[in-house]
Amino acid sequence: MRPILFIDRDGVVLEEPKDDFQVDAIEKTTFVAGALSNLHKIAADMGYYKVMVTNQDGLGTASYPTEHFEPYQQLMLRTLAGEGFVFDEIHIDKTFAKDNASTRKPGIGLVQHLINNKDFDLAHSFVIGDRWSDIELAKNLGCKAIYFNTENHQLTAEQETALRGTIAFETSSWQDIYSFLKLGLREVKHERNTKETKISIELNMDGKGQANIHTGLGFFDHMLEQIARHGSIDLSIQCEGDLHIDEHHTIEDVGLALGEAFAKGLMDKRGMERYGYALPMDEAEAKVLIDFGGRNWIVWDASFTREKVGEMPTEMFFHFFKSFSDAAKCNLNISCQGENEHHKIEAIFKAFAKAIKMAVHRNPSSDQLPSTKGVL
Repeated sequence: MRPILFIDRDGVVLEEPKDDFQVDAIEKTTFVAGALSNLHKIAADMGYYKVMVTNQDGLGTASYPTEHFEPYQQLMLRTLAGEGFVFDEIHIDKTFAKDNASTRKPGIGLVQHLINNKDFDLAHSFVIGDRWSDIELAKNLGCKAIYFNTENHQLTAEQETALRGTIAFETSSWQDIYSFLKLGLREVKHERNTKETKISIELNMDGKGQANIHTGLGFFDHMLEQIARHGSIDLSIQCEGDLHIDEHHTIEDVGLALGEAFAKGLMDKRGMERYGYALPMDEAEAKVLIDFGGRNWIVWDASFTREKVGEMPTEMFFHFFKSFSDAAKCNLNISCQGENEHHKIEAIFKAFAKAIKMAVHRNPSSDQLPSTKGVL
């Protein structure tokens, strides 16, 4: 069974004119940046069945004559074919929105014949589009959407809420789309429950830096948010700990749980950089070196004169990173110098995030393990 790529046209393959939204002149026929090169790679590297689905309001009427559309449609198709990308099917709805036609996206009328076809795998198919109607089409088809987020057609808050579960990936880059289709996302849901703590983690290492952190320790939450933001990962951590006793179990166990989540997410290290490092913050200088090589080890060269920063004991900083190193099976080398204790620990967390971002980066053109041993 082949998965399908349902691809919108205007705003996704071709730049969409902002004045009338019609590609009806040679000077208005411009490919979206990166579309040609990455559609070429998608065709060359992947086995998707490729379907164009586009709404062209009133095509064939006086307001949008066919002769104003067809030459530039054919120019686009010839150019794509020259790059090795040919659509298997092309479907154009010519109605207006007011007609409420079943063939108009998000209606499935034009592609309904593909739904129960045993040759195709809709569960692993994607709609690539820049409007809510493209995402809604994916939902109606039972597949996922790649939301090509441009300034032209932003989702409303209501649409965002209703369609968030359908969006598998969001970007404004064709290179990112290719990487996503080639490599997939590294998403992990992980729980760690003991008598002292109950921890739930959701981790997307190919995210956008979104954080939803609640540990009961405000400063600790702030530091964990740095990992998400500066590491460009989406991170949700919910922890119920025995804070009525002290902070120790919460901080240590979050470190262990986060490390375990990383270990799960990085089971396949093919094409991954493996190593990362760096970062200053004001007068503080922090250096974090990391190696997700499968062996845990930590070197800690940082000291603090204050007992606490916020409500977080400074002696627990080492314990957090030691716990992460043990559970993630990574080598951590951390050093820091400075005068302001808040700046020092925040610099460490930010450097840690940047090091992670470097180390987990993958090259979609490579499937090699970053080791001469052949095993990690």
